[in-house]
This record gives sequence, C-alpha cells and structure tokens, in this order.
Amino acid sequence: IGESALRVIAASPKRLRVAGLAARANAAALRRQALRHRPDMVCLFERESAGALDGLRCRRLAPGLEGLVELASHPDVDVVLTSLVGGIGFAPLLAAVRAGKTVALANKEPMVMAGRQFMAEARRRGARIIPVDSEPSAIFQCLHGGDGGRGAPRDIRRVLLTASGGAFYKRRGRLDGVTVAQALRHPTWRMGPKITIDCATLMNKGFEAIEIMAMFGLERSAVEIVIHPQSIVHSAVEFSDGSVLAQLSPPDMRLPIQFALNYPERGRRVVERLDLARAARLCFAKPDFRRFPCLELARRAAEAGGGMPAVLNAADEVAVAGFMAGRLRFTDIARVVERAMDAYRGARGLPGFSEVLEIDAWARRRAEEAANRI
Repeated sequence: IGESALRVIAASPKRLRVAGLAARANAAALRRQALRHRPDMVCLFERESAGALDGLRCRRLAPGLEGLVELASHPDVDVVLTSLVGGIGFAPLLAAVRAGKTVALANKEPMVMAGRQFMAEARRRGARIIPVDSEPSAIFQCLHGGDGGRGAPRDIRRVLLTASGGAFYKRRGRLDGVTVAQALRHPTWRMGPKITIDCATLMNKGFEAIEIMAMFGLERSAVEIVIHPQSIVHSAVEFSDGSVLAQLSPPDMRLPIQFALNYPERGRRVVERLDLARAARLCFAKPDFRRFPCLELARRAAEAGGGMPAVLNAADEVAVAGFMAGRLRFTDIARVVERAMDAYRGARGLPGFSEVLEIDAWARRRAEEAANRI
C-alpha cells in the first residue's frame, strides 16, 4: 500500500506531497523513500533499526506508537494514509480522527474493533474516513463518487461485497495440511502476509463486512458476500428501486489509493484501462461458510456486536501468527478464534475506546492459551 501510494503521489506532484513516512522495521527501504520523496518527518517503529536513518535531512520521530501517533495527528498533515497491520493501527487512527484529519484507511482492523465508535468520533471532530481496501472503496465510490460528498443515500437495500476466494477456494480436499507458502499464493493480489492469510481463510472478507457495516450504517442482513475470482467487480450496491451500481477496474491498489487521496475529485488515470473483452468472463458464486469457518465466525461476531468483533480480530492475529510460525495448522486458525469467542462474556453495548483495548488484550491472552492447548 505504501509503495503504491508513493507512485500515486509521484504522478501528481502539483497536488500531492509527502509530509511524513513511517515503516515498521525496513529501515533501508524507508531511507530510500525518504531520499527520493523528501518528507518532513520519518518514523521507524522498531527502535533497533533506527541507526540506518542517520544523515537524513528530516525530523526523526520517536520509535513505536509515540512516533506514529505524532505523525498521524501532526498539524502539517492533511491526509493520513494508514495501512498498519492489525490492532497496532488503533491508536494512530484515533489520533488522526481526533485531530480532524482525512484518513485514507487501508487498515481495517481498528474498524473491526470499534468501527461505530470511530465513525461517531469522526463526526464529532470533523474528520473523514475514506476506505482504501478495494471492496470498501468500491462501495464508497458507488455511494459517494458522483454526489459531491453529500453522503450515502438512505435507500440502500443490499451491498454485494465481492471476494476473490483467496488461495484455496477452488482447492478440493482437506485444508489442514496446507503450508504457509501455499496460503501466501494469492491468485490476484500482491499483499502483506497477514492479510494474504486472512484472504485464504476468508476472515478478511468477514472483517470487511464488519467494517462496511460500521462505515455505512448497515445491518448485517444488508451485506451479501459473493465470490468473484477475477477481482474486476470490486463490489456493488443495490438500491430500493432494484438498480445495482458496481465499481469495476483491473485489480490494482493504485486506483482506490488515488481516489482516497484526491477525494472528492478524481485524479488522472494511473492504472491500465479495463478491457472487458479480454477479461471475457466474470464469474460469481456463493461462499462456502462450512468449508471456511472463519467467515461464519465473523458473521457471528457481527451479529453479536459489542466487544465481540474486537475479540474476533485479536484472536485472529494470534492464530495467524501461530500458523505462520509453524505452531498451528491452517485449520487451527478458526479453532483458536472460536475458543476465544466462546470464552467472552462481555457486555453487548458499545464499549469505549479504552475498554476496546482491554478487550483486545484479554482476547490475545485467551487465544494464546487456546493455541497452546491445540
């Protein structure tokens, strides 16, 4: 996401400028990017690698969350693009919202943890959250793209949330023996390892369903997940009169990034034109909730509400980390998440931001315990 965003920014030098850059631990890449794009500030999350940034002619922010929060809320910043992996993005997103920023959001996990609370806070602070993930962006574009930003119409009847199906949707037989390398072979998108594993389990699509429920004020029954292997129809919206608007484009993250950075205007084309004749066929199918139980767990968390989505997210992070480390099988991911969810006895009302973080910490401990018993 970050590399694609820098290409988008470089294509619009009169309109967009990099004010700050942040990375987790890849100091060499961050240094190269800083030398090319000349930001005012840089932040490296991992303290151990900070020495690699010596000599840069820009301000170096504190490592860890302190620097990320300062960068996200800095007064010189207009738009914050956040693609942090997992719950680590919670505090920077909250800081950006409370500072009234426009947030181009590619980090769905905070919205899973407390999406309705973030949207309410954004309204209070005059902030705006624009989704960058291709499917939520498609829904946003169908609702907002042509109305000058006046807001989503009230006559939405259904959202068709498309999913590629991940690495194993067409695979026959059992999935408990699949390897990490196999799970990381996404058929259409090049992404980070955590989200790629979530795509393979279909948990990512469950996360997106929860995210768009909060972002657009939808009930769970209004969100229908559809498998679409070609990743050309990025999602669609059905209205009360039966009309369906869809957003189509080649699978390239530069388009939703560019839309979010330039909203409400559209920039010049940075991706190849869609050739439907070459695509030839667009296929759709219903998801298999039994074969991919993480999708059912996400639906259950969405319907339960309260702190349950935060439990879902935290337990999934722990389980995916266990799978990638070789401690768990692919099919154990859903088992760990389900055990943490079954143990949760929290209130059904919306928790505050501090309480969400407490739920997150509790769920991680529970998930670790479950993983250790498998």
